[in-house]
Amino acid sequence: MPKYKIMKKGFMFLTVLVLSLPYSAFAQKTDSLIKKLDSLNKRTDTTGKQVNNTNPEVYNETTQFTFKSYFILLGSDLKQEFTKPFHMTHKDWVNFGEFALVAVGVGFADVPIQRNALIFRNNNAGIRNISKYVTNFGGPYEAYTLAAFGVYGFIFNNQKMKTTTFLATQAYITGAAMESVLKILTGRTRPSSYAAGTQARPRFLGPFTKIAKDVNGKTVGSSFPSGHTTVAFAAATVFAQEYKDKIYIPIIAYSAATLIGLSRITENKHWATDVLVGAALGYLTGKQVVNNYHRYAKIKAPAQKATVAFKLDYQFGKAMPGIVYTFRGGRNE
Repeated sequence: MPKYKIMKKGFMFLTVLVLSLPYSAFAQKTDSLIKKLDSLNKRTDTTGKQVNNTNPEVYNETTQFTFKSYFILLGSDLKQEFTKPFHMTHKDWVNFGEFALVAVGVGFADVPIQRNALIFRNNNAGIRNISKYVTNFGGPYEAYTLAAFGVYGFIFNNQKMKTTTFLATQAYITGAAMESVLKILTGRTRPSSYAAGTQARPRFLGPFTKIAKDVNGKTVGSSFPSGHTTVAFAAATVFAQEYKDKIYIPIIAYSAATLIGLSRITENKHWATDVLVGAALGYLTGKQVVNNYHRYAKIKAPAQKATVAFKLDYQFGKAMPGIVYTFRGGRNE
């Protein structure tokens, strides 16, 4: 069996396993963490309005990841992402419709965009070198980058950086699972499947289509959406959301993800619509992962307790009654 098939089957098995972990562990609890995290089912939403507190002090020993909580959250992320179409609101469908119109419009320009991108790349040696280097940051290099952030967080005991890195890996995995399923369902031909000089036309061949080969005989998968772009934007969105108070971080994160997406076009691996949809999917995945963690942090934070005391002061010979409220603890509101 080819190596890529073994890897894909292994990945799908891991996805199913991760999805099943939280439910087997918490099925007997009436108000489990999974139920509280399920932001799609308002009947079990016990955490109130979603407000993300990204102040460094809220990332502490109470809300930090454990091996168990990491996989509970990851399972919840996957569940919410895969079931989202069944829980979309009217506003969600309107947004989806507007984006679909934009994607269809870009689709009419897929071929000329690809043709001009290749001409630009082939006529510029510097662009060829940069494009190949940048595109790797949507693959193996991104894993190294996340590992570096994680090491930094552990060495300098920066709890927020450690948490953000863990969230980025969850977004990476969740985004990869989503785009893998979409690839299987769409079976779109890649630009690299067409020999030079022939008219390249993107085609959707449908679910479970036999994987094609590129012009060099190398086995390639479905083109839609761009996996590199999806995971790049998923991780970028996590950093942008968690460090939104530092304007340069969202700019750097999204700029890097955008360059990765563009490199997939200049490398002749994807059509423009593959990149566009991958960017949107990655953004939504990253945002959902961040929101899910902050719901977890809100659940884990000690409940706010208030005590009431009556006070009686004498001022200018008169009794002045009053009430004193004292708050201890508090949720991350």
